[in-house]
Amino acid sequence: MPDKVFLNHGLVNAKQAHIPVADSGFLYGAGLFETMRSRNGVVFHLEDHLDRLFQSAAKLAINHDYDKNFLTDAIKSVLDANKLTEARLRLTLTNGPISETAEQAKPTLLITAAALQLYPSEYYQTGVMVVLCPFRQNTTEPICGHKTTNYYPRLLALTLARQKEAAEALWFTADNRLAEGCVSNVFLVKDGVLQTPTLGTPVLPGVARKVVCQLAETESIELVEKDLQIEDLLAAEEVFLTNVVMEVLPVVSIEQHTVGDGNVGPVTQKLRSRFLETIEKECRSPA
Repeated sequence: MPDKVFLNHGLVNAKQAHIPVADSGFLYGAGLFETMRSRNGVVFHLEDHLDRLFQSAAKLAINHDYDKNFLTDAIKSVLDANKLTEARLRLTLTNGPISETAEQAKPTLLITAAALQLYPSEYYQTGVMVVLCPFRQNTTEPICGHKTTNYYPRLLALTLARQKEAAEALWFTADNRLAEGCVSNVFLVKDGVLQTPTLGTPVLPGVARKVVCQLAETESIELVEKDLQIEDLLAAEEVFLTNVVMEVLPVVSIEQHTVGDGNVGPVTQKLRSRFLETIEKECRSPA
């Protein structure tokens, strides 16, 4: 547990940090969060995280008066106060205590940081298994495509997956289109072409997803964003998952089905290597 957290307008001791019992994020999941990582004390693609946060807040009426400069300074203060350089950070923003009008609303902002714990190295060497989620993504839900604190269905699906010794569970929409993982975006490789569900599926516009799409262009890897079905998933020669902590995680089996030849594929290996290089390049130690 970190010693210091940022709550609303300043640093406080973690043990003394409290939110109101009437906080709408606590009571109703009326909030957003961002999971970020830092390297050498520099937050990877911080601008993209904050852009996504602000876009979702505007769309879902999460009212606040914070700006990027304030949040950037707040995040840095949490890293510095806890003497962390390699960290996993979480920024949570809720509508605060329930109020009669938007003008009366006082949002809750909480930023925490802890030492970064990466996935086991063998996951990247031999790949992981995923399962198909027993639940379905309702594309008419207003929170679809946003990283909200209403996250229990994802955590439940992930718990069920891990009970089967799987690393992730893949969600499909109610009309049977491949969507995303509980905590990740998903990519397929077929005939050398990289494929991923469109953002309009809808899926979360992942920061790591965006980086991989950019890397594919740089590496002259053809990328197609399209509606994908279970048949596409099972016919893929390579499958991998992305988020900023997971990076590029190879999938070698989908329940009892073996992906490709059961080994980590060349496109996955190349994109993972480039992803790690991107982290090192962007997160150089400050002068």
